[in-house]
Amino acid sequence: MKKPVLAIQNLVVKVGDSALINRISFQIDAGEIFALVGESGSGKSLTSLAVMRLLPEALTIEAGDIQLHQTSLLSLTEAQMQKVRGKSIAMIFQEPMTSLNPVMRVGDQVAEVLRVHLGLSSKAAQAKAIELFAEVGIPEPEQRINWYPHQLSGGQKQRVMIAMALACEPDLLIADEPTTALDVTIQAQVLKLLRKLRDERGLSILFITHDMGVVAEMADRVAVMQKGQIVETAEVEHFIKAPSHPYTQQLLADALPQRNYKPAAEQASLLDLKGLKVHFPIKKGILQRTVGHVKAVDGVDLTIRRGETLALVGESGSGKSTIGQAILRLIDSTEGEIRYQDVNLAQLTERKIKPLRKKIQVIFQDPYSALNPRMTIGEIIREGMVSLKVGSQDKTDQERRIDELLQQVGLLPEHKLRYPHEFSGGQRQRIGIARALAVEPELIICDEPTSALDVTVRAQVLDLLNHLQQTYNLSLLFITHDLSIIPRIAHRVAVMSEGKIVEQGDVQSILENPQHTYTQTLLAAAPSFHDMRQGG
Repeated sequence: MKKPVLAIQNLVVKVGDSALINRISFQIDAGEIFALVGESGSGKSLTSLAVMRLLPEALTIEAGDIQLHQTSLLSLTEAQMQKVRGKSIAMIFQEPMTSLNPVMRVGDQVAEVLRVHLGLSSKAAQAKAIELFAEVGIPEPEQRINWYPHQLSGGQKQRVMIAMALACEPDLLIADEPTTALDVTIQAQVLKLLRKLRDERGLSILFITHDMGVVAEMADRVAVMQKGQIVETAEVEHFIKAPSHPYTQQLLADALPQRNYKPAAEQASLLDLKGLKVHFPIKKGILQRTVGHVKAVDGVDLTIRRGETLALVGESGSGKSTIGQAILRLIDSTEGEIRYQDVNLAQLTERKIKPLRKKIQVIFQDPYSALNPRMTIGEIIREGMVSLKVGSQDKTDQERRIDELLQQVGLLPEHKLRYPHEFSGGQRQRIGIARALAVEPELIICDEPTSALDVTVRAQVLDLLNHLQQTYNLSLLFITHDLSIIPRIAHRVAVMSEGKIVEQGDVQSILENPQHTYTQTLLAAAPSFHDMRQGG
């Protein structure tokens, strides 16, 4: 009988009297990729921290066991466990920027692991770091080891984290949402790299994610967590094709790309961009002379009709968010026309544009940083009504309007008395939507509003935006790099690369018959479980 690399048996983790992890059991075999899936708060990351013996002090392991090669990790002293971390079990985190030391060269950070765990000399450790950089596909590894984290792209930083994790040739790699913050093409590269390393090294991987496309592409077996318990464990093909638990069925249904395309909106144009350019100066030297320009947006033409959602897609750095900021007049260095109902916003002074601000609102990517933590939800929603003088200025009428808005976005009137920290990510995004609606806008710019959300919460927010669009005849500019959600929200799509629109059209023609090679590359890189679901 095959002996597992990792075995978790009836694990219970408590805070006070509450069980955050309740009697979970699973094992991972040599060379196996085991996916642990579920929504935020289900206990996935806590499980990985328990394996590493890195739980916060307030949490205690009350029962069960965690065995690595049949040795109980819970019986080891902290000194013994320090030798296990990095050498036998390594971990890659979701956000590489916060995991790397910003004032230390990336090569030195990898070399440090080799010196501590393997006792290599500085010279040998540096040579090994160059080898590892080459193995994980970092270009020009001899030069890049001397770079600092801020000089690397998001994908390259994640590769450095993988190199560091693999430095001591661990038996088990824990990957905690390692691709969530990455564009689809970079994500595809990182996933391909992990599969290659598994095949070449016989590495076992505990892969924590809420992306069902990634699960279908990566996993051999899957366990589903809900509220601290494992509700289903299955081979990946059976998991995708025939899930048995209602929660798993709901997760997959929410993640399945929609194939019912929205008909084109036939109403008149609301916003027209003509030859829009945003060039940021590159300054150098003591006198900060301009030596060139970054062409963030480089001659863009776009139209958004009334009651229409235009999805603007592309990778990080393509210029998507810069277009949103230019429309909102948050950037000064713009050229070209931003025509809103035949008024060129680009030529208006701040005094003249203020009355129009209520017509164009924004929902941000991060619901955690978008809300003032010192204000109640009621104060946050009222703020725009007061500053832009929208609706009745009578406080009783405003209270009534706030209650209505909260109910429209699926919250309760009494929530207006609470503060942002008392709400989940999905609830905070609903508050952000209520705040935008409070000033009765005609156009809402949605800047990656669902990228930080779980699949079920994401589906709820998209359904809410669709409902509000129909109710108020809203126009939406939906900025995203997630191609799977476009059919669910958009009427038309514009694909952006390096500051230019390379292709635009209705959703069906862009997704099913893309003409530009960049669009084809984006679509090919996006992980999907649709084919496996259909038995393909």
